[in-house]
Amino acid sequence: MPAPVPPSPSSAVADGAPPEETVSGPGHRLRITLLMAGSCLPILGAVLIAPVLPQMHDHFADVPGVDVLVPMALTVPALSLALLAPFAGVMVDRIGRKRLLVVATVLYAFIGTAPLWLDSLGAIVASRALVGVVEAAIMTCCTTLIGDYYSGRQRDRYLALQTMCASISATAFFVLGGAAGSAGWRTPFWAYAVTLLLAPAMAAFLPKSSPTNRNSALSPTVSEQAERPFPWRPLAGTCALTVFGAVLFYTVQVEMSFLLDDMGVTDPGMIGLAIAVSSLATVIGAVVFSRAGRGPAAWLPVVFALCAVGFAVISLAPNPVVLTAGAVINCFGGGIMLPSLLTLALSKLDYADRGRGTGLWTGTFFIGQFICPFVVLALQSAVGSLEGAMGVLALAGALGAAGLGLTARRRRPVVVGEPIERLAG
Repeated sequence: MPAPVPPSPSSAVADGAPPEETVSGPGHRLRITLLMAGSCLPILGAVLIAPVLPQMHDHFADVPGVDVLVPMALTVPALSLALLAPFAGVMVDRIGRKRLLVVATVLYAFIGTAPLWLDSLGAIVASRALVGVVEAAIMTCCTTLIGDYYSGRQRDRYLALQTMCASISATAFFVLGGAAGSAGWRTPFWAYAVTLLLAPAMAAFLPKSSPTNRNSALSPTVSEQAERPFPWRPLAGTCALTVFGAVLFYTVQVEMSFLLDDMGVTDPGMIGLAIAVSSLATVIGAVVFSRAGRGPAAWLPVVFALCAVGFAVISLAPNPVVLTAGAVINCFGGGIMLPSLLTLALSKLDYADRGRGTGLWTGTFFIGQFICPFVVLALQSAVGSLEGAMGVLALAGALGAAGLGLTARRRRPVVVGEPIERLAG
């Protein structure tokens, strides 16, 4: 582990908090690369096989319930991740971040490639559910280790980088799945085997974290940790807000193709281009969060307002160009929202709680992702159209922004330190 760069005296923080430090050097770059690669694995599970679902359906056409089971092969990992991430967080705190990450990454290769030799559609769906279990451990470990290794604005930047990598990798994995699917519906599952190369690198180059690492330097002692209760109350509000934020963010991702189809855009290439443009806006939003130097509490009213404006434009759009512009506004806000919510959650956690807290946040985030289509369906049934449902979500986002703005005015933000220097190298 490379030695940290000592902060200047002016970087000492208020209220007795530990000084903010930065980490740099080749070892640091390899470490963050491995953590970002691990953070992309749940995206692999979510989108890789999407292009081959029609082929899977044709292959298992005679299986009862195929119309339900084949889509479940794509969505069930997210449900498993949502339900089990909090339990993965408990495991992270009990048996260690690095150890669980390495074991889970190895298992990911074997479970992920299981459909290569499974002939039962039910067994394939079951294996996909197990993929979600392992993804819960991997995602929780990677995020927890970022919180352990880094502090202050450097940590914020890498949490934003997670969002950027997720958005970019989603597009890359979709293209990979489509290209590999030309050789057969089973072929994309070979991509899971790459984690057999990733796991040894994690074991060799990721340092073991401890309460004395980085921003955990002033964490409570072991006896104090045993007596101190888990911060359920402050974290509960952030997790509830995360579910709401995930619904606002993923609605555009899920419904964009249907909205365009309603306007007569049926060419998959044009639909893909519109979705790619909105995904790029997510990446730009994450970059803005990492560079702007504002705290998450200051960002949240703004980004919920941006999501509301995006939904309003979508609901009133007269043509596909305006519709895409609304999606860009929404996804730009989402790109700032996701790292803001995660940073806010981590700020409430000490070292001993970080695994459980990160797991809880991850679980609630994916619950929001999973329930998103059902929320839209319920709103569409209530108001009579998909565009009307977008209008209701615009109102919900505006109310959320107003509530967060009032809360921010009542609470004076805590200054956590001066802006840190850019990373060396």
